[in-house]
Amino acid sequence: MTKLRAILETGVQARASDWHIREGSTVVLRVDAQLVEVANFIPTREFLQEAIKEICDERVHDQFWETGDADFAHQEEGVGRFRVNLHKQRNLISLTLRHVKDQVPEIEKLGLPEVILKIAEMHRGIVLVTGTTGSGKSTTMACMLEYMNRTMARHIITVEDPIEYTFSDRNCVFEQREVGIDTLSFHQALVSSLRQDPDVIVIGEMRRRESFDTALQAADTGHMVMTTLHTTNAPQTIQRILDFYPHEEREQIRIALATNLSAIVCQRLMPRAVGKGVVPGLEIMLNTPVIRKILMEGHLNRLEQAIEGSNSEGMMSFNQCLLKLVNEGLITEQVALERASNPEALQMNLKGIFLNTDGGIIS
Repeated sequence: MTKLRAILETGVQARASDWHIREGSTVVLRVDAQLVEVANFIPTREFLQEAIKEICDERVHDQFWETGDADFAHQEEGVGRFRVNLHKQRNLISLTLRHVKDQVPEIEKLGLPEVILKIAEMHRGIVLVTGTTGSGKSTTMACMLEYMNRTMARHIITVEDPIEYTFSDRNCVFEQREVGIDTLSFHQALVSSLRQDPDVIVIGEMRRRESFDTALQAADTGHMVMTTLHTTNAPQTIQRILDFYPHEEREQIRIALATNLSAIVCQRLMPRAVGKGVVPGLEIMLNTPVIRKILMEGHLNRLEQAIEGSNSEGMMSFNQCLLKLVNEGLITEQVALERASNPEALQMNLKGIFLNTDGGIIS
């Protein structure tokens, strides 16, 4: 039992996703995407210093006091597992914790579309799961891995900082490596994984050009690579990858992406219209011949239009997904318009007005 136990229990009972614990300030929880204060408790510096010693090892403890930042995982017995970011702000101690469920939820219970299962069944190529912090990227990726575990026989290597979901071998063989404990860096682990007979390589977050070079190499040699990026839609995701490289190399990388990309899944979480909880809104781009041609030719401004015109192949834009969620009564029109990539177009769609590629009304 640690000093943080009561705070963590309170949040779990309230169905919180995140805890913000700051020296000298009220504890704040994120519940159903909203921030909620926890009354009657303000942690002191002494309290947090003792709590930190209880929940992290000496290596992480020293790293925090030397650099002002540290990431690690904490298991509070009888309460749950948490991803922890320890940092300083205004020279005060702060912790941000994310509740990581012990059991990976099934894709159907999260409200994710069936095409996510088809992406998980792919044998090679790069799959990017993107979104802002707290958008559910890690959970969606974990669902895909657990689906593989239930239905396929694969050797899956994950590299994370820290490990979030833990997997037990069913049909798949899992090896889970934590940066700072099992390996020095994402890049080193990714390079090493190519010599470990993997079928699937999972990188918790793609941060540098060198790692993406190796991911391209892995996909090009027949492996499946899954990773996350902090981007909000498919065109932005492609541009972010190109931004890893100097201008003179971007055409070569864009062509490599056209060959090796399998899918991009962009995700946002929205509050339910009725009751508690959140609903995922998705943009899904699959590397079909049309998308591949667009990437080859460098016409990234055409990606959104191609996604919207490829529903029959399993793709959807954010606006199409939001319209579906509104029509099903899962989210309100107000929430949909607040989260839409193109609110003006969605407003027209909600009124039953749709435009074709030339700007003409089609219904």
